[in-house]
Amino acid sequence: MVDITKRFVDVVANDKVSFSLFPNEVCALLGENGAGKTTLMNILFGYYLCDSGEIRIYGRIVRLGSPKDAIAHGISMIHQHFTLVPSQSVLENAMIGVEGGFFLDKKKARKRLLEIEKQFGLDLDPDAMAFTLTIGQQQKLEILKALYREAKILIMDEPTAVLAPIETRELFATLRTLVDNGRSVVFISHKLNEVMEISDRILVLREGKNVAERKKSETRVQELASLMVGREILESLQCSDSAAGNTVLQLKNLRVRNSKGVVALDGFSLDLREREIVGIAGVSGNGQTELSELLFGIRRPEEGSIVLDGKEVPGGSPSAMIRAGMARIPEDRISTGVCMDLSVMDNMILVDHCREPFSKLGLINGREIRSWVLDRVRDFQVKTDGVDAPVKSLSGGNLQKVILARELAGQPKIIIACQPTRGLDVGAMEYVHQAILRQKERGAGILLISDDLDEVLLLCDRVIVIYEGRIMGELCSDGIDRERIGLWMSGVA
Repeated sequence: MVDITKRFVDVVANDKVSFSLFPNEVCALLGENGAGKTTLMNILFGYYLCDSGEIRIYGRIVRLGSPKDAIAHGISMIHQHFTLVPSQSVLENAMIGVEGGFFLDKKKARKRLLEIEKQFGLDLDPDAMAFTLTIGQQQKLEILKALYREAKILIMDEPTAVLAPIETRELFATLRTLVDNGRSVVFISHKLNEVMEISDRILVLREGKNVAERKKSETRVQELASLMVGREILESLQCSDSAAGNTVLQLKNLRVRNSKGVVALDGFSLDLREREIVGIAGVSGNGQTELSELLFGIRRPEEGSIVLDGKEVPGGSPSAMIRAGMARIPEDRISTGVCMDLSVMDNMILVDHCREPFSKLGLINGREIRSWVLDRVRDFQVKTDGVDAPVKSLSGGNLQKVILARELAGQPKIIIACQPTRGLDVGAMEYVHQAILRQKERGAGILLISDDLDEVLLLCDRVIVIYEGRIMGELCSDGIDRERIGLWMSGVA
C-alpha cells in the first residue's frame, strides 16, 4: 500500500500511509484508537476506496472496489466484531459467499471443512448453530471462514480481544502454521506483549500517519507504547492503601442457567465492600458472562439472592440495579452497551436522561446535556466527529470510552466492570485503570471480571478464581501465586 490517503468529511483517517507485507511473516499494526489502523485495512479489504495512493499485490497494481474483489485476490479479514449469521450453522457460515448453484453439495463442503479443522487444530461441530457458540468459538469460526476461502493474506483486527490465555496460545500456534505454509498475516492489536510474541515486524501509526517501523528484535514494549501515544506511559499504578469499608454487595448461593439451559453458576457466593476491587479470574466460558448478566438485571437466578447496600433486589430488573446505585460496564459493548443507531450524545445520557439537570417535568434540557456530554468526551478522550455523530461510526475502543464515561459519571456505589479495557490501546487502558482506582478511592466497591489475568492482578485487592460456575479459590493481593491461580483456572483444586 503506497501513500494511501482517506478522508471522512473533515477527518483525515489515513495521511499518505505506506504499508508493506512480505511472504511468510506476521506484521503487527499498532496505534491508538482512531489512529487509522482499521481504516487502512478496510481499504485493503475493499470496504473503502482510498482518495489517493495505490495497492499492489505481488507487484501488480489492483483496484479493490469491494470485499469480493479482495477475496478474489486472496485477502481475508477477521473483524473485531464478528460477521457471522447467528441463525446458520458453522458449516453454512463457512460456505456463505463461496459455494453456490441450485444444488449445494454440503457433503463435499463438510469434508473440506473438517480437513481444514484437522489441519489447523480448530475443532468446531459443523452442525452447531452460530448463536450457540461461545465468543472464543465464534472467533475460531471466523478463522475457519478465512481458511475456507483459501486466503493468502489474513488481516486480523484485535483477534485476541475475546480470547482466554489458552485460546490465545492456540491461535498463535495456528498463525504460525499459516505462516509456515506460505501465508502472511496482518495482526492489529493493543496487547503489546502479544505483539512482541507473535509478530516478526511492527508498524506504528499515530494520527493517521506512519511514525515508526521496527523489527521485533530491535524494540521493546515500553518503546512501542511511547511511539503509539507520543509520550511516556506509566509502568505502574499508584493507589492509596485505604481500608475497605462496609459491604455494598452480597451474592448468596446463586444458581443460574445459561442460554442453553446448562447451569452456569452453582452455589456462587461473594461479598464486595466499599473501597475494594475484587477480581473474577477464569478461562472464558466458566460463568463470568452469566454473572455479569445477572448483576446487570438481564438474567434471573433460579436460587439465591442479591443484596445491594443492605437491600435485597429482584433478579431480572435492570432499573432496580440502576436505582440501587450500580454502574454496569458490559462484556459486549455493541449488543448491550450502546444503541448503535443513536448518537454519541444520546448514548451518553441513556441512564440519566430522566433525571435533573438533564430533564425536569418531562422536558429535556438540551443545552445542559450537550455541555455535560462535551465535557465527558474531552475527559475520556473520545475520538468522534462531534457528539451528534452516530455512535456506530466510532472505533471499538471509542465505543468503550462512551460506556465508561456514561457509567462512571453518577458517583456509583457499586461498579460491575466486565472486560473494561477489551479493545483499548495502551494509553486508553492506562486512563481506564486510573479511573477505576479513582472510583475505589472515592469509596465505590468494584467487581472486575476480566480474561486478562495481568489486569486482574494489577488492580485487585482480592482475586477469586471461577471454574464451571464454582469458586475454586480466593487470594489476597499480598499473597498472589500465579501457579496456583493457573491450576484453579484449569479446574485443579
